[in-house]
Amino acid sequence: MNNRMEQEKIVSIEDRIPKLKQQRKQKTNKRLTLFLCLFFILILLVVYFQSPLSKISAIEVVGNAHTADDSILKQSGISIGTGFWNLNVEQAESGIKRLKEIKSARVLKTFPNKVTLQVEEYKRVAYAEKNGAFMPILENGVVLKSDEKSLPSDAPLLINWKDADQIQEMASALLEIPKPIAASISEIYHAPEKNDSWHITLYMNEGYVISGSVRNIAEKIKDYPSIVSQLKPGSKGIIHMEVGTYFESFEKPSDSKDKSNQGEESNETQG
Repeated sequence: MNNRMEQEKIVSIEDRIPKLKQQRKQKTNKRLTLFLCLFFILILLVVYFQSPLSKISAIEVVGNAHTADDSILKQSGISIGTGFWNLNVEQAESGIKRLKEIKSARVLKTFPNKVTLQVEEYKRVAYAEKNGAFMPILENGVVLKSDEKSLPSDAPLLINWKDADQIQEMASALLEIPKPIAASISEIYHAPEKNDSWHITLYMNEGYVISGSVRNIAEKIKDYPSIVSQLKPGSKGIIHMEVGTYFESFEKPSDSKDKSNQGEESNETQG
C-alpha cells in the first residue's frame, strides 16, 4: 500500500511540472514586454527632446487692445525655439506684469509646443494733454507717456490736472460712473474753489456743463439723463451738482426780456 501511495505522489508532481514551467514562462514574457515598452518610451522621449517638437513653435498674444504684441513678448522672455518644458511660467508672467499697461497676465502651455500669453490691460479712463500729445490715464491713476497726436474718443480729456493723487481720485470716480454717461463726457477741468479744492467742471457732448466735486460726482451724475429729459429742447446751461442739484440756463432773464422787447418793437414798426 505504501508503494501505491508513493507512485500517486510521483505522478501528481510530474503533472504539475509543465504547469509550473508555463507559469514561469508567462512571467518572463510579461517582464520582457514591460522592459521593451519602457525601453521604447525612453527612446521616444529622447527623440522628442532632441526634435523641434520640444521647442516652442507658436506664440499667441490675446487680450491686449493698446499694448503692442512685441512689447509683451519681449517682457515675457519667451521666443520661438525656447524649450517648451524648460519654460518658467511664473517668471514669464512676472515679466509681462512689469508693463504699466498690464493688470494681469497668464502664460498657457498647449501640448506639444504652443504658448498663449493671455493679458488684461488697465482700463483707460481719461487722457491728459501735454506738449501736443495725449497721454492715457489708467484706472489706477498711472499716466502713460504717449505720442498720440489726435484726441482719442474712448475717454474724456482732463485739463488743468497736476497733482497725481487728484488724478488718481478722478480716475477712480470715472470708473464708478455708468458707461453711457461716461461716454458723454468730453472734457473735465480741475477748477478748485475756495471752499472745495476738488471742484470740477465737466463738458458734455450734448452741450451741457456740469459743475460738481470729485468726491461725489460718481453718485450725483447718475441723475444726469433724468435731468436732461426734463429740460426744454434746445435749452443749454450749467447743471449744478455740488450740495444740491439745479439747472442754470446760459440765457439770462435780461436777455430773454430784451429779445421779447425787440420782438414787440418790430411788431409795432410793422404796424
